[in-house]
Amino acid sequence: MSESPAHRQICVSRVIRPMRLFRLPLLLVLTGLAGCVTQATPPTSSIPPQPLPAPSAPVPFFTQTGLASFYGRAHDGKVTANGQSFDHQDFTAAHRTLAFGTQVRVTNLDNGQTVTVTITDRGPYVRGRIIDISLAAAQALGIEGKGVARVRLEAFHMNQPAS
Repeated sequence: MSESPAHRQICVSRVIRPMRLFRLPLLLVLTGLAGCVTQATPPTSSIPPQPLPAPSAPVPFFTQTGLASFYGRAHDGKVTANGQSFDHQDFTAAHRTLAFGTQVRVTNLDNGQTVTVTITDRGPYVRGRIIDISLAAAQALGIEGKGVARVRLEAFHMNQPAS
């Protein structure tokens, strides 16, 4: 005796439909129980915790030593090589090869003062100089009166602090 396809479909639907009714409540009960689970406490140890190692100092990807000069009020409002308007009160600088936006720590080797500048322009075009800094940066380094100073440049990757 063979079952008809209609009879087989009725039997299958009677089995599947009651199971669908239990899916949502079962899922809710299991989710609720999962929220009640607690984590085991870690075993206590007689060994005192070791201090974390101190973070290592950032390593510059570029270092250069040479003469720095500055450009100030006379250049205010002029467009720099990256398209921004120059402002002598910003901590910006011009370098021949470093990418625009690079953060550079400039250290005055005569007095040890440092400042962080952003490369926004190309230059300097005076032979023997490695960087032109803004008037604000020159004042922070103490070279405004001299006009030129021996400096060390350190450029850092974007995810490393320059100061």
